[in-house]
Amino acid sequence: MAVRPEKEQVVKEIAERLERSTSVVLADYRGLNVAEDTELRSKLREAGVEYEVLKNTMTSRAAAQVNFADLDQYLAGPTAVAFGYDDAVTAAKVLYDFSREHKALELKGGIIEGRVVSGEEVASIAKLPSREGLLSMLLSVLQAPMRNLAYSLQQVADQKGDGAEAPAAE
Repeated sequence: MAVRPEKEQVVKEIAERLERSTSVVLADYRGLNVAEDTELRSKLREAGVEYEVLKNTMTSRAAAQVNFADLDQYLAGPTAVAFGYDDAVTAAKVLYDFSREHKALELKGGIIEGRVVSGEEVASIAKLPSREGLLSMLLSVLQAPMRNLAYSLQQVADQKGDGAEAPAAE
């Protein structure tokens, strides 16, 4: 049986998107009504994530072309695919947050920074703080010793300054 050129082109496009993305999240969207699906698509679009319902066979062929054949285990039933390009956590975070509000959406699995992961791992990654949050925590940890030193020096200066008068300026 010959493969139609249109299907070959679709598989090629999916393979290119899989290679370009830093994260890919697969979700079962059964049970979402039109309004909920529209809301989800809007949130993903705002976050810069591409979201599309793709045929499992074409996604499977594309995944095999780019060495993600392990993704097949998550390609059963209706599957929506979210491609995140900027940040490995964004797609997972938006879908996870939405799935907490709408129990019909189920995370199946995906690819995070070149590694095939389960739905549970996607949820764990989604619970991590954002990049900005992690950088803020790191900066706070790096500033703490200097802040403590400055506080200690100020305490010593205050104690020494209580018993002595400040020198007069001439």
